[in-house]
Amino acid sequence: RSVYDDQPNAHQKFMEKLDACIRNHDREIEKMCNFHHQGFVDAITELLKVRADAEKLKVQVTDTNRRLQDAGKEVIAQTEEIIRCRVQQRNITTVVEKLQLCLPVLEMYSKLKEQMSVKRYYSALKTMEQLENLYLPRVSQYRFCQIMIENLPKLREEIKEISMSDLKDFLESIRKHSDRIGETAMKQAQQQKTFSTALQKQNNVNYSRNMHLGRNRILESKNEITLKRTFEDEDEHEEEVLTAQDLVDFSPVYRCLHIYSVLGDGEIFENYYRKQRRKQARLVLQPQSSMHETVEGYRRYFSQIVGFFVVEDHILHVTQGLVTRTYTDELWNMALSKIIAVLRTHSSYCSDPDLVLELKNLIVVFADTLQGYGFPVNRLFDLLFEIRDQYNETLLKKWSGLFRDIFEADNYSPIPVANEEEYRIVISKFPFQDPELDKQSFPKKLPMSQSVPQIYMQVKEFIYASLKFSESLHRSSTEIDDMLRKSTNLLLTRTLSSCLQNLIKKPHIGLTELVQIIINTTHLEQACKYLEDFISNITNISQLTVHTARLYGLSTFKDARHAAEGEIYTKLNQKIDEFIQIADYDWTMSESDGRASGYLMDLINFLRSTFQVFTHLPGKVAQTACMSACQHLSMSLMQMLLDSELKQISMGAIQQFNLDVIQCELFASSEPVPGFQGDTLQLAFIDLRQLLDLFMVWDWSTYLADYGQATSKYLRVNPSTALTLLEK
Repeated sequence: RSVYDDQPNAHQKFMEKLDACIRNHDREIEKMCNFHHQGFVDAITELLKVRADAEKLKVQVTDTNRRLQDAGKEVIAQTEEIIRCRVQQRNITTVVEKLQLCLPVLEMYSKLKEQMSVKRYYSALKTMEQLENLYLPRVSQYRFCQIMIENLPKLREEIKEISMSDLKDFLESIRKHSDRIGETAMKQAQQQKTFSTALQKQNNVNYSRNMHLGRNRILESKNEITLKRTFEDEDEHEEEVLTAQDLVDFSPVYRCLHIYSVLGDGEIFENYYRKQRRKQARLVLQPQSSMHETVEGYRRYFSQIVGFFVVEDHILHVTQGLVTRTYTDELWNMALSKIIAVLRTHSSYCSDPDLVLELKNLIVVFADTLQGYGFPVNRLFDLLFEIRDQYNETLLKKWSGLFRDIFEADNYSPIPVANEEEYRIVISKFPFQDPELDKQSFPKKLPMSQSVPQIYMQVKEFIYASLKFSESLHRSSTEIDDMLRKSTNLLLTRTLSSCLQNLIKKPHIGLTELVQIIINTTHLEQACKYLEDFISNITNISQLTVHTARLYGLSTFKDARHAAEGEIYTKLNQKIDEFIQIADYDWTMSESDGRASGYLMDLINFLRSTFQVFTHLPGKVAQTACMSACQHLSMSLMQMLLDSELKQISMGAIQQFNLDVIQCELFASSEPVPGFQGDTLQLAFIDLRQLLDLFMVWDWSTYLADYGQATSKYLRVNPSTALTLLEK
């Protein structure tokens, strides 16, 4: 509008400018065309190429269309096949639905078979119940279900038979392992008892520490060490502790019990189990004939019994109703009666005290073990008192042999001691005290022989051996003290007394030995009070207690001493007889030899040396022996004169005989044994003296005149004796 309206010739100018602008645009277009010309050429070239490809594509599309038409025929055929498959699928679905009803039944039956194969019979019975009650009724119209229903009762019977077979195997297994089970249980009971004893000692030490802290400090330390060792021993054995479950598989009996309970035959099973166990109990209680010969025989016997009742106790506590406390108590009472009878019989064959002691220890462990399981064992401890008497008898037999060996080995001479050390060794074995002997210098001799300290030590060993049996019998110290004193009295009054009496009677025991035996018995008699103190120290029972028994050793040694004294008198007389037997008088000699006969001088020398040995004897014993010897000699000489085989005696023989009697009188007057008053010993020959004086002086008138008067010179001459000699 400004071009046309505002200025003249504006149109011309505008056109010019427009042309100028067009030319500018043309030049730009030309530049652009020039710039894109090659691309255009290339595009045309490509189009030409595409035309050829388009023709090829048309050919291919035509071919594809043809082939597609051909393929359609196959699709039609496959579609018809699909229709048929759909029909089959519908049939399969129907079959699957039916099988889904049957599969649980088959699975449960398969599960049943699997449980049977792995011996899970209790689970198999539960599976049978599910099959019968839940699964089989759903598909009962099928024939295979009827077969299953018919097989289930057979399977139940098979399970019963198999479980019963397993039970029999179980019973056989516990029969074989009962000794090992019992041995383990007894070992555990013994360890527990040792532990309790150590703990009790520790408590006693703690109490004593409060009362006597300073004095018992060392003892307390020792006991703490002992207890610590006991704890350590317990820890060491803790890993080795085995129970009945560790040694025997109890699952068969549990399984069988459950199976029979499920089948409603629990009572049948219980009766069968108890019957079989009673049979096994009788077998276990039957001992071997040679059981008494070794401790292992007793140990195996006790182990089997303990194992049997440990198993029954385990069954009692882990099952309900299979065994009852009443049943186990009845079984135990029956077994206990049999055990006591067996032990009475077999222990009577034991002659070895060590074996009897081992038997006692086994009985104690046996009783403690079963008491720990709740079985009453008082009758076993009563039996131990019977066995204790037998043990004492075996000890007495053993110590009788020991005493005999000591007496055989003794030299019956005073014990020589060369120095202080040897002296202390002797008095450490025997409580000997003699102040007078202590004042003497070494070397010196103790009055007793070597057998005295040995006998004393053996009596103490006997007390220790007797004490061993009294341990663990649950008896008071007073009862143990009484038992020790009674057994020691038996040793002294029966065994030692018998050995002494037999020793005294032995032919090879001479006068010297008899004298030494009397001295020995005197010292042993004095030592009896020390034996009483020894027993009191062991039992901690004062001798002042009212019921405390006393040792009868005093009477034992007195009797032995009296027997030895009598044997001395007898042997002296026998020796005198031996000398008399070798007398060889010439009864027809015209005159005497002027000296005493040789045999008589030998006899007097023997008597003098013998009586010197008697210096250690009590005074009355030596005096009695001397008087007895002189009287026997006088009687023997008198019998020689009055012998019926002697028909004639000359006065020379009378004179020779008188010389011998004079020697006897001189011997009597020499006081061979001190202590006689006046001419008491010479009176032993007074009968001979008066008879010989009558014949030597031929004083018959005086004899006849004074006969029967108390003042007669020939009061001791018997008329018949004088007449007999006068005839000869």
